[in-house]
Amino acid sequence: MADEVEMDQKVYDELIAQGKSDRIARAKAKAAAVRARKEAAGEQTGPREQTDTAPKADAPAPADAGEKAPAAAAASAAGGGGGGGAMTPEERQARVAAALKARGGRGNGEETKLAGQDHTHRLLAMVPPTGIQQIRSRQDDKVYTWPHLLAAEFVALMVVTAALLLFSTFVSAPLGDLANQNVTPDPSKAPWYFMGLQEMLRYLHPMVAGMTLPTALLAGLIALPYVDKNPSVRPENRKTAYAVFTMFLMFWGTLTIIGSFFRGPGFNWVWPWADGIWFTL
Repeated sequence: MADEVEMDQKVYDELIAQGKSDRIARAKAKAAAVRARKEAAGEQTGPREQTDTAPKADAPAPADAGEKAPAAAAASAAGGGGGGGAMTPEERQARVAAALKARGGRGNGEETKLAGQDHTHRLLAMVPPTGIQQIRSRQDDKVYTWPHLLAAEFVALMVVTAALLLFSTFVSAPLGDLANQNVTPDPSKAPWYFMGLQEMLRYLHPMVAGMTLPTALLAGLIALPYVDKNPSVRPENRKTAYAVFTMFLMFWGTLTIIGSFFRGPGFNWVWPWADGIWFTL
């Protein structure tokens, strides 16, 4: 293991002396150490592994070989000399600074940037593409406007039209006589959609029945979606909202039915099957 570290430091010093960045020098030095270990074990290296990063023996010496040798020596001296063990980041940075300064660098901190100290990227993990894809709803959750929606709306239109036709055929709803301001009809009833308010006037003060209670009911219905924020449309998941709205419909529907069919002359209580129906459209 000591030989591997020594080989790592030797190749690292030579690459730093050649002006390589610290990141590239460390990577190539580690590769050279692996090749040296395989050769010591008697394994045969492939064509790619035989291309050593260090200069070949039979290669012509570069013109600035004399300049690189002092730079390598300075780099070795700055790192504590020789492969005595793995260097700390501070020792490695000092080695790079000393090597670049020996090659003519100014040594004012710019050499760390040139050596790639501020731009070291590492791959932490491979994220499968399925983990970052957007989750979409299933296709069977949606239907097309045509024919699904428009067909249902057309059937509803035909049903309502048929109901109105039958109602107008069998129910007599003629226009009344001209209004006489000297004669007040008895009973005098409001339209059916205001019959609930008129029925409440029978029991409560006009200020309470005509202003306070209707305003409170409308405000409660408006605030209900903000109180119960559950987005579900299933009744078992919206028990509060369904219960409140059902109570409102039952309360208002009961007042409307009583005022329409159970109030006669003088707005007194009558039984429709005994005293007749005092209700006109």
